[in-house]
Amino acid sequence: MTGTMPAVVKYGQEDGQVELREVPVPTIGAGEVLLEVKAAGVCGSDIEFWRHSITFPVRTPVIQGHEFGGVIVEVGEGVTGWQGGDEVVSETAAYICGTCRLCRTGHYNLCPERLGFGYGLDGAFAKYVRVRQGVLHRKPPEISWNAAALTEPTSVAYNALVVQSDVRPGEPMAILGPGAIGLLCLQVAKALGASPTMITGTNVDSVRLDLARKLGADHVVNAQETDPVEIALDLTHGEGIPLVIDAAGNSTTIRQSLDMVARNGQVTKLGWGKEPVGFSLDPIVAKAVRYQGSFSHTWRTWEAVLEMVRARRLDPEALVTHEFPLSEWRTAYELVESRQAVKIVLRPECTPGGARAIGSPTAKEAGR
Repeated sequence: MTGTMPAVVKYGQEDGQVELREVPVPTIGAGEVLLEVKAAGVCGSDIEFWRHSITFPVRTPVIQGHEFGGVIVEVGEGVTGWQGGDEVVSETAAYICGTCRLCRTGHYNLCPERLGFGYGLDGAFAKYVRVRQGVLHRKPPEISWNAAALTEPTSVAYNALVVQSDVRPGEPMAILGPGAIGLLCLQVAKALGASPTMITGTNVDSVRLDLARKLGADHVVNAQETDPVEIALDLTHGEGIPLVIDAAGNSTTIRQSLDMVARNGQVTKLGWGKEPVGFSLDPIVAKAVRYQGSFSHTWRTWEAVLEMVRARRLDPEALVTHEFPLSEWRTAYELVESRQAVKIVLRPECTPGGARAIGSPTAKEAGR
């Protein structure tokens, strides 16, 4: 396929150096397919790339976007099991070496050579994206394109709770940070039977905290009005929370997590924070706490998440508050940055002026 297409491109290493550009349609190679993007989610990291406040290198120029689903329109030489017309979603590991110890043992998400869509290789905020066949998954026909696009952040949450953490049904869990990942962690926690569940945020998170209540959080805490550590200790008669998920990752939530976690408990950190901590981490030792990082996901995680979404045990589409065409990417970014939106999906097939807020089952069905 030849020609050009519009794409949201980060073109420099400074704040604000993102724009809509006309770029060539990708040329695929052996073992690759070309996807027509149907839906692509805006992640908090996309905002950090826009503001250039990220904690890892970004290649520029690069097309942003790493949460997406689409239809195969072209297959490269050597591709097996896939054909034009297949509806798929894609993992974020656009490139891995395939030969290191981590790749060979199934932990390719941690490959030192890994390059992700949207920062290492061109991503999906465009009409078409080039994808290697090894990260493709079939989209169940029962799920919408909006839900399909959110498979990636849902897999981040699943990996953090199911793979990296010790979740025990009937035991309390705390989630610090009500962003998209925190809210998806809440959904996974409820599906696993954690009880009671607590999620925390601040004054600017009112929209997200309201959604947390609708998603079934047992305790929703505004940390600027009530001390979440006191709530956690009250809930557990002073023992502390056995499992704390830090989906914010800044120095404030790191401290809160160590203060509220139970002795012999676990903290799983999946939020990023570039600032120095500035206090002692000795509570990890004093409480014999397992402090666990969690990053990305693997093939097995994706397959489990797609089945849970298909079976309606998880509902990532509940987080989608707006849809925008590519041309209105800046408005979408601003809404996410100001936390007026929970999750925004860019729809490349939508024409300018096709933006809409999502607020009813009818609207959600229209996104299928």
